Amino acid sequence: MRTDSTDTPERGGHGVVGHVPVLLKEAIDFLAVQRGGTYLDATVGLGGHSCEIAKRLGAPGHLIGFDKDPAALERSRARLSSAGDSPAITLIHGSFAEVGERITPASLDGLLADLGVSSLQLEDAARGFSFRADGPLDMRMNPMSGETAEQVVNHIDERELADVIYEFGEERRSRRIARAIVRSRPILTTRQLVDVISAAARPMKHERIHPATRTFQALRIFVNHELDDLKALLEAAPGVLKPGGRLVVISFHSLEDRIVKDALREGAKQGLYRLLTKKPVRATEEEMDRNPRSRSAKMRAAEKV
Repeated sequence: MRTDSTDTPERGGHGVVGHVPVLLKEAIDFLAVQRGGTYLDATVGLGGHSCEIAKRLGAPGHLIGFDKDPAALERSRARLSSAGDSPAITLIHGSFAEVGERITPASLDGLLADLGVSSLQLEDAARGFSFRADGPLDMRMNPMSGETAEQVVNHIDERELADVIYEFGEERRSRRIARAIVRSRPILTTRQLVDVISAAARPMKHERIHPATRTFQALRIFVNHELDDLKALLEAAPGVLKPGGRLVVISFHSLEDRIVKDALREGAKQGLYRLLTKKPVRATEEEMDRNPRSRSAKMRAAEKV
């Protein structure tokens, strides 16, 4: 696992003011946006990639966007509506795992998925995603439904909690951390959880990340069913893309990237895809200096045969 050395477990460093879309030029280039086409942004977020797609689509086109977070959708709706000569825009509150059910087969010229947590979620302490700010242990991308991180931390048994931390955070000290959490219950805030983890798993020699990084990542992935949703999206993608349609996925940790890599390679073996990226595309040094969130980003792309 490549864990970023900056101070959050999601999309690189915290503290970047505003929303800066990662690998923007590269993603748009691989999508090869055609004027008047139909494109899906499976993770609208704050609309960075969507706005760039919309500019190229123009009025004859159709941009569809999914996001679990209603607040992000409203921000994106306002941002997209201000663009001149904009395409038809359909924003859907829901998980991209529903793409296969909600998108017409063979209707898309391109599909983009920028995985991870948005700036809007990271910078709001009340959402509970970042261990750098004290807030309630929530971590739900859709704050209107589902189990919170607080419920997970306080109610599942020690063995299952250790398995979650190990599987989704690739944390070698998972059993020690789970034991400390269970003994410290109830844990209600991010600060409480950080203190428990830090006491149980002090930084290892030469380790550049915060001791809570992997555990916070694991809980976020588990709460939001991120890997299952990603698998569902990748399974549906060949069916909703037109022949010649492009699939572009930006991931931020090894668990996601492994799933994307395997799905695209298997699709190529089955004759569904032509791979456009033999190796993942990474941010340039210039982009990493400008936007620390891009350090851990890996982009893979394929074209529907």
